[in-house]
Amino acid sequence: MAGRLAGKVALISGGATGMGGASSKLFAEEGAKVGVVDRNEDAGRAMVAEIEKAGGTAVFAAADVSNQDQVNAAVAHVTKTLGAPNVLFNHAGTIVIKPFLETTLEEWEWLMAVNVRSMFLMTKAVLPGMLAQGGGSIVCTSSISAIASTPLEVLYCTTKGACHAFARSIAVDFRDKGIRCNAVCPGFVKTPHGLREVKELTALGVDASDEAMAAQQGRLAEPEEIARAALFLASDEASFINGAHLFVDNGFTAI
Repeated sequence: MAGRLAGKVALISGGATGMGGASSKLFAEEGAKVGVVDRNEDAGRAMVAEIEKAGGTAVFAAADVSNQDQVNAAVAHVTKTLGAPNVLFNHAGTIVIKPFLETTLEEWEWLMAVNVRSMFLMTKAVLPGMLAQGGGSIVCTSSISAIASTPLEVLYCTTKGACHAFARSIAVDFRDKGIRCNAVCPGFVKTPHGLREVKELTALGVDASDEAMAAQQGRLAEPEEIARAALFLASDEASFINGAHLFVDNGFTAI
């Protein structure tokens, strides 16, 4: 049986590890040719090797996703090797956790660049190829933090609010050209990023204990659970879902 992304070319930013890595593997298993874009060259090349060993097709392109020249070069490399992407997963991102009055302008600008500017640059680079094909699907990684602010994460929560607005706005602008754009919004996830967040919050006095996590969302999500949600939004199964925010948080934002 053909996979849900059979015949697709999927570009995944931050696709080497964590939720992005789980998505790279899953998208390839579902039939996509996968372009893995990441600044971690060792992990990115290892991910491509793992996909190819399993019988899939993938290529790695190194890039700082906040740098326009590097993004354009990465998209050009993926396009030349695999074809123009018709699936884009804007996943790359990071976090700053500290009291607001201790944060610096440099940290603000850095996080905005990695989490928000990257989506602008990657989408702008990929859209012309999608338009030439008559359509495509874009998924952006947002967060529960877009609507449920966590203490000591003002900068991060702000970037994820921007991600919410970006996904909806792209959906509105390009709906009539056959392009969908949605956001997947994870809760706390068992990845290096998620575990670091829990550790740093705890060190700064925020209750992120197992008991608190159980009350908020039952348990930590597995990265594969987020990848499956992103796969659904990317696939034609979500053909009438556009401008949506899909929360994958086991009820965190419903309480």
